Amino acid sequence: MIPTFKETFFPSARMREERRIDGTILATPELPLIEHLCNLPAELAARAAEHPEKTYLAERRGGPSAPWTYCSYAQMNVTVRAIAAWIVAQQIPRDRSLLILSGNSILHAAVKYGAMAARLPACPISVNYSLMGGDYGRLKHVIALVRPAIVFAEQSSMFKAALEAVDFGDSVLVTDDPAALGKTSFRRCVFTADVVATAAGGSVDASIRAIDADEPSIYMLTSGSTSLPKAVIQTQRMLASNLAQGRQVLGATAGWSDRMLDWLPWSHVSGAYTKMGTLTSGGSLFIDGGRPIPGRFDETLANLKELTPKFFINVPSGYAMLADALERDAELRLKFFKNLRLALYGGAGLPQPLYDRLQRLAVESVGHRIFFTAGYGATETTSGCMAIYFPTEEVGIGLPMPGLTMKLVPNADRYEVRLKGPMITPGYLNAEDERARMFDDEGFYRTGDAAVFNDPHDLGKGLKFAGRLSEEFKLGNGTWVTAGRLRDSLLGALSPLVRDLLICGENREWLSILVWPSQPLTDELRLSIGERLATFNVGRGASERIRRVGFLTEPPSVDAHEVSDKGSINQRVALARRAADVARLYTEPCAAEILTIAALSN
Repeated sequence: MIPTFKETFFPSARMREERRIDGTILATPELPLIEHLCNLPAELAARAAEHPEKTYLAERRGGPSAPWTYCSYAQMNVTVRAIAAWIVAQQIPRDRSLLILSGNSILHAAVKYGAMAARLPACPISVNYSLMGGDYGRLKHVIALVRPAIVFAEQSSMFKAALEAVDFGDSVLVTDDPAALGKTSFRRCVFTADVVATAAGGSVDASIRAIDADEPSIYMLTSGSTSLPKAVIQTQRMLASNLAQGRQVLGATAGWSDRMLDWLPWSHVSGAYTKMGTLTSGGSLFIDGGRPIPGRFDETLANLKELTPKFFINVPSGYAMLADALERDAELRLKFFKNLRLALYGGAGLPQPLYDRLQRLAVESVGHRIFFTAGYGATETTSGCMAIYFPTEEVGIGLPMPGLTMKLVPNADRYEVRLKGPMITPGYLNAEDERARMFDDEGFYRTGDAAVFNDPHDLGKGLKFAGRLSEEFKLGNGTWVTAGRLRDSLLGALSPLVRDLLICGENREWLSILVWPSQPLTDELRLSIGERLATFNVGRGASERIRRVGFLTEPPSVDAHEVSDKGSINQRVALARRAADVARLYTEPCAAEILTIAALSN
C-alpha cells in the first residue's frame, strides 16, 4: 500500500461547470472566496496589534555564516509608518512611482509597504538590471516607463556603477551612504536612516484610510524574455483577493502562520506573494540567501537543516538540485521531511519522474508521502491563482481557487487557458492598446498557456500544463512543434541525467536538443542519454522525434536573461545567444561531440 500524505486540511475543490456547444468549458469553484481586507498596510497594523513581538522577517546580514537579524511585526509597522510619513511629506503626484533596486531584505519590505501606505505605486525590479553593466538598457527602459520620483537602493556600494551612470531624471535617491557616490543625476540624495527616523502622525493614518482598492499599488514587471518588460498594474484588491485564495486553500495545510523559508526574488510575483502571504497569515519568513544554482545552493541546504519548515517552495530546477542533495545527505533528508506538510512548485511544470523521486525519498525518510501543489498563475494574475488542493498523484497546474473562473478554449488537442476574477490585472501601465490582445470579448485574460486534462472524463482531477502557445514553431516541412509540452516530456524522460534543455529545429528539417547535463559529461552518460532518447523516439512523429543532441558546459546566464530570477529558462533568448551551438547540430558531416540518436524499431 502506498503511504498516505501527511494530514491535509483542504476545502472542497468541487467545480460548477458550463460546457458550450463549441467545446469551450467554464469552471468556477463552488466555494465562495473568504472575506478579506483590501488594504495591506491596515493588515500589517492589525498583525502588529495582535502579536507585536512575533518575528515577521529574518535575514542574515553579512553572508551565510552571519546570525539571523529579526524584525517583529511591531518593528515593521513602526518603520513602515515612518517611511510612509516621509513619502507623504514629499507631496508626490500619484502618476509617479517609487523604484526599488535592492533585493530581498527587511528594509526592502518596509519601503514597499511604506509606499503602499503613502499611496505611491512601488516598482521592485531585478537586481540584475542594475548589476549586469553594459548600457543598462532594461533599467533605462523601466525608468522611462514608471517615472520614479523616488529610487531606493539599499546599499550605495552595491549599486554605485548604475547610480552614477544612468540618468534617473528628477528622482530623489534613498540609500545608506550617499557620500559614497560620485556625480549622479539625482535631484537629491537622502540617507535611509533619516527616512526611517521620520515621525509618523495623522497624515499616515489618513493616507491608509484613503487607499482605493482599485488604484495602482504596485507595478510588477513581466519577464521580458522576448521583448522589453511591461509594467503590470497590481491593485490592493488584486493582492488581497489572491492572498485570500491561498490562505483559504493552502494556508492550514502549509502552516503559513508558522515559519517559512524562501529565496524567490520579490521582483517576481512568486517571491512577493510569499512575503505578503506570511504577513496576512501572521507567520515568520526567513529570507534565504541561497539560490538553486551551483555555488549558492549550499546556503539553502544549511537553512533547511536549521529551520525544518512545514512549507517549502521552489522552481523545478531547484527541486532537481534538492533531490541530488537529499540522496547524498541522510541528515538533510530527515530534517527536510521531518515537519514538511506541503511543497509547492512554480515557474514550470514539475517532471513526473522528479516528483516520484522526491516522494520515494520522503517515504524512506519519514514513512509517508508529501503533498505537492502547483502555484499556477502569471504576473497579470497577481501570482498563483490555481492550485492542486485535491487528492492526486499527478503533477500539473490543478484547478481554480475560489474567486476565479477558468475558461478553456479548444486548441487542437489542448485547451487555451483564460482566467477572470478580482485578482486579474486591469492592464499594463501606459499600454491601453494592449487590452484587446489581453482580454477576450467576455473579459477573460488570455494567459497564452495551453493545458490538458489529467483525466479527459473528470475535470475534478485537474489540469496539466501543455506548453506556451508562443513557444510553438514549425519545422521546415511545415510540421508544428509544441515546444513547451515536448520539453516537459523530454525532461521527464531524461531525469535525473539532464538539468535542463533547449528545443531546436525552427525552420529546420528535424528536431534536436541542447542539454545541460546534471553531472560531468562522460561516455557512459552520453550512452545513457542516447539510449533513453532512442526509447523516447519510438512511435513518435517528426513533431516530437529527437535526432541529435548537443551538450552545453556554460551554465545559463542570468546577466544575458537566459534564466529568469525564478530559475526558469527563457528558451528564445537562450537559443539566440547560443546560435553557434544550434548551428553545429545541423552541420554536415556531424561533429564528433554531437550525439546522434540511434533509431529503435517499433
